[in-house]
Amino acid sequence: MKKAEIILDRYFTIGQVDPRIFGSFIEHLGRAVYGGIYDRGSPLSDENGFRRDALELVKGLQVPIVRYPGGNFVSGFGWEDSVGPVRSARPELAWSSIESNAFGLNEFTVWCRQAETEPMMAVNLGTRGAEDAKNLLEYCNFPGGTRYSDLRIQHGVPRPHNIKVWCLGNEMDGPWQIGHKTAAEYGRLAAETGRVMKMQDPGIELVACGSSGMTMPTFGSWEDTVLEECYDQVDYLSLHQYYGNRDGDTADFLASTVGMDAFISSVVSICDSVKARKRARKRIHLSFDEWNVWYHSNEADQKIPRWTQAPPLLEDIYNFEDALLVGSMLITLLRHADRVKIACMAQLVNVIAPIMTSPSGAWAQTIYYPYQIASLCGRGTALQTLIHCDTYPSKTYGDAPILDAVAVVSDAERQLTILAVNKDLEENLELTCDLRQYDGICLLEHRMLYHDDLKACNTEASPCAVVPVGCSDSKIENGRLTALLKKHSFHMIRLAF
Repeated sequence: MKKAEIILDRYFTIGQVDPRIFGSFIEHLGRAVYGGIYDRGSPLSDENGFRRDALELVKGLQVPIVRYPGGNFVSGFGWEDSVGPVRSARPELAWSSIESNAFGLNEFTVWCRQAETEPMMAVNLGTRGAEDAKNLLEYCNFPGGTRYSDLRIQHGVPRPHNIKVWCLGNEMDGPWQIGHKTAAEYGRLAAETGRVMKMQDPGIELVACGSSGMTMPTFGSWEDTVLEECYDQVDYLSLHQYYGNRDGDTADFLASTVGMDAFISSVVSICDSVKARKRARKRIHLSFDEWNVWYHSNEADQKIPRWTQAPPLLEDIYNFEDALLVGSMLITLLRHADRVKIACMAQLVNVIAPIMTSPSGAWAQTIYYPYQIASLCGRGTALQTLIHCDTYPSKTYGDAPILDAVAVVSDAERQLTILAVNKDLEENLELTCDLRQYDGICLLEHRMLYHDDLKACNTEASPCAVVPVGCSDSKIENGRLTALLKKHSFHMIRLAF
């Protein structure tokens, strides 16, 4: 059996975990909205048309913030189409679908209240610009007595939405994006849009678009140029990254977090380089507002006819190995809690999502469970988590550690939580950690996500094929933790002190 050691010091912290790191994303794409969170006429929906079963699963994740309405969708979004009593369908160019606009901005904010989450709104900087963003902000956040705030009141919403986080466009470096721009073009537009929005509402936070992925040919230079233009106006820079096991190489797939870690570190370096060059006092934080596994549905998506309403796009059916990587990605985000303050798993329901629905019910995919465990147990202060373990060679990322782990402490609850993934595909792992700094520490709970079959899935017919189980393979003796981590498994170990 292989061995690994975690080294912790209660005074060596990474930073406070912003709860928004456990955010998610709803885009007008596929069945995320229609047939997902909203299904007017379904016996499973409430009086607002919201799917009750999907809502309960969302609330089970304790999602603090949800990005909306895109994604690629936002770059052609006319927000006026989605509010008021009279709405018209239109062709949606980003996903070659028909958008009915039956569900829009105001419905989304009502849904957010019921889901016990906050909205994170994106403005259209593809086909529109600063003036439209200002008008949308007025509609959402101004109390009344002006053109657009009074329009909101006429639409039956007397109180402002008070949306606090705004994305300045989406993936504007991507040639696939409607209104795709150069870095200089976008940076200037983001600066002017951000300036006018903060003149109207100084209390908002703004997210500028970083590269759509580390593999973009302009990665690095894009971030540098954009921040050179808009550093003073924005608070966050976005990162997007998806991974897939297209070659059937599980070991390489699970090593993807080595690349994710490098991506985050690289963007942090660029942000700080611009800060130094500008002699700025403000620090730019990161919004990793699209991340997930995405590859299963690519072939199926090519067969869906264009110009249909709510087609089943991007409906990845996740397996157990996907859940392992999602667990590792969450650990990676927590290990950068000092700079990653917002993160959104893309997406929430049906579209590359932890939650699936059908006309007869909703269920949790395999990736739901590491997300849930991290969200419920990973809040507090992230500790510097040093790991001594073996590595293995990966084709794409070089040597990768067999163990991913992070520790989060909640002094208020006097609890310490360790999240860990054993990536070894053949051997169990004996984990040890000296915790004698924490007087009277004791084991509260050890839960494990494991399945013999890496390709095992949860389905509507078999929704509990992959679920967390209690684990008795851990103990505390004389302040020292010893735990057995089964091969290819995700773990949550919770302790009290």
